[in-house]
Amino acid sequence: MKLEFLGAAHEVTGSCHYVKLGDVHLLVDCGMEQGADLYENQEIPVNAAEIDYVLVTHAHIDHSGLLPLIYSRGFRGKIYATRATMELCNIMLKDSAHIQMFEAEWKNRKAQRAGRPLVEPMYDMDDAIGVLEHFIPCEYGEIITLCPEVSIRFTDAGHLLGSSSIEIWGKEQEETVKLLFSGDIGHGNKPLIKDPQYVMDADYVIVESTYGDRLHEDPPDYASELASVCRETFARGGNLVIPAFSVGRTQEMLYFFRKIKTEGLLPEFAGFEVYIDSPLAVEATNVFHKNVRECFDQEALDLVRKGKNPIGFPGLKVAVTSDESKMINFIEEPKVIISASGMCEAGRIRHHLKHNLWRADSTILFVGYQVPGTLGNFLLGGAKEVKLFGESIEVHAQIKNLAGISGHADQQHLLDWVRAVGDMPKRVFVVHGEDQVCDAFAALITKELGLPATAPFSGDIYNLATDTCIARGSRERKVQKAKEGHVSTVFTRLLAAAERLLALVRRSQGRPNKELGKLADQINSMCDKWEN
Repeated sequence: MKLEFLGAAHEVTGSCHYVKLGDVHLLVDCGMEQGADLYENQEIPVNAAEIDYVLVTHAHIDHSGLLPLIYSRGFRGKIYATRATMELCNIMLKDSAHIQMFEAEWKNRKAQRAGRPLVEPMYDMDDAIGVLEHFIPCEYGEIITLCPEVSIRFTDAGHLLGSSSIEIWGKEQEETVKLLFSGDIGHGNKPLIKDPQYVMDADYVIVESTYGDRLHEDPPDYASELASVCRETFARGGNLVIPAFSVGRTQEMLYFFRKIKTEGLLPEFAGFEVYIDSPLAVEATNVFHKNVRECFDQEALDLVRKGKNPIGFPGLKVAVTSDESKMINFIEEPKVIISASGMCEAGRIRHHLKHNLWRADSTILFVGYQVPGTLGNFLLGGAKEVKLFGESIEVHAQIKNLAGISGHADQQHLLDWVRAVGDMPKRVFVVHGEDQVCDAFAALITKELGLPATAPFSGDIYNLATDTCIARGSRERKVQKAKEGHVSTVFTRLLAAAERLLALVRRSQGRPNKELGKLADQINSMCDKWEN
């Protein structure tokens, strides 16, 4: 049994782990990197067509965003996730495909003018729609047998609607080893969704460490804090612009704005309007409404039972079309604009930043983690000027961060989560954190809990039968280059198709000779056609 670390190793995004059990090939998450890319990630060590299963901890793009890519390369296995994760992926992967196609089109317009080669999107809408057909919805707490060698169970991780920690029981040569992947762990006391659940035993633990180096302050009264920021901004006559992830954070902000409205926390501006400018956020909000019973916490459930919408209120507006989005910036009254992406790397938020960053009366309020290297991180770091759509914009708006509002557990919560597993683990692997944070948190686990802990790099491979590292990935940082985006070529698609065919041939061993002969004849016929 082997475990190979591919993505989110000494980095925060791009989560992907490969497990091999006999002839079974399995991935836990298949995420896209966002922000700065510090280390060269190892490619998946088998053809995409040979991957049997993918287990998805939650729908965020840094955990699910490359699923359409492996589909384009021949993956036709099964994808297991909670029902809410499946429904969120249904909108998020399509949205990601739209972004890939739009950016490729934009780059090609520039390339044509400059006489440069054209590029293709990383994947397209057909790939996103195709991979969605391979999802199988699962319930929390249910033990599911994938095959004789593998059983799994999803447990609520309290990070996002449908988010999970995943237990894997792997059997090889009559020996069973249990792996526990934390996914992203919530810090608890979040609006709408339940607190993270503990898992009591495992042989190996793979735990995230996004905030493994810090402690969250006691949770403030977020609604009051938000009302205060609104009051200051509206009094100046400016807009409050909130970059927020369309899935999860936007719905939390709506919950707080509902409290501001219903509890009269901003009487001097009682009629203020809140605009959600994200078609994805609107669709995601509908998914939240569909998963009330399975995922909502007690406070939100109580509101629903009383006939109240936990994330709806007077003055809430939505912008779906591009024309509706553009009109927001022609409304003179002070207002709240919630738009994606949460790190300001793409999407409609960049247009709202262009219209508001130069205004000393406006406020840009960050409400989530900003990966180093992203525009959001630069703004929080005090950037005085940024470039948007080829235009330099001076930063005069107030740049604020709503402290403590995070989807990730802090250091103490992470330690408590690992401690709950008990003294059974042979090793704890620390992933999904900034470079130095991974090492420091691994050392803290060993010091505080007495468990062997390691922060692996991409390409590190462990034999889980012997608890030994049998291959080491590169420790060298990449030379950072200007982002060009991920592109693929038609020839790459052709190679992927050939690899899928090869995988099909290998899986056909043992089938009736008549079927094998027919397949061989079809392959030879195709080769004859293209060679002539």
